[in-house]
Amino acid sequence: MAKVLYINSSVRSNGSLSRQLSGELVAKLAAQGNTIVERDLAAQPVPHLTEAMMGAFFTPVEQRSAEAAATIALSDTLVDELLAADVLVLAAPMYNFSVPSTLKAWIDHIARAGRTFQYTATGPVGLATGKKAYIFTASGGVYSEGPAAAYDHLSTYLRAALGFLGITDITFVQAEGVAMGEDAVAATLAKGRSTIEAIAA
Repeated sequence: MAKVLYINSSVRSNGSLSRQLSGELVAKLAAQGNTIVERDLAAQPVPHLTEAMMGAFFTPVEQRSAEAAATIALSDTLVDELLAADVLVLAAPMYNFSVPSTLKAWIDHIARAGRTFQYTATGPVGLATGKKAYIFTASGGVYSEGPAAAYDHLSTYLRAALGFLGITDITFVQAEGVAMGEDAVAATLAKGRSTIEAIAA
């Protein structure tokens, strides 16, 4: 059985399609006996980085003070959760063409030199390898193609950020055009659920 890390970043507890569809996949994975670790970044947001945190990140473990270690204890936990996971399920609605700020903060905490990536003579190398990621996005308009595609800084950022950490096996499940009426919502839900069935088969 796999270990699944489920990260939710929608600020909406009700009516969120990214939360709804990702939750349906996670429920199926749980029913199959997989272990689920869940973090709801809306209910329990992680703090944005501070100067003290950044300084602790780049201080060797053996040289960190107790205060510095405590400052990044949550970050260490978040990194441990990611590294322990076989599967990452990420619910990421589009806010102002990009990711929610809470999700950006989570990424800032897990992008750790020496833990999830390392610098080498030939450039950075991701250390969080061997994982499958399923990313559930939701947007009022259509950004996967057409004239608005240039405004999609959500999927492009997540693919780049996770790829930098070594997570390159990524499937996007996109709920698009949810502000375009009930028929559009029904169609995108049906499409998403079809993808979920294929994933969980």
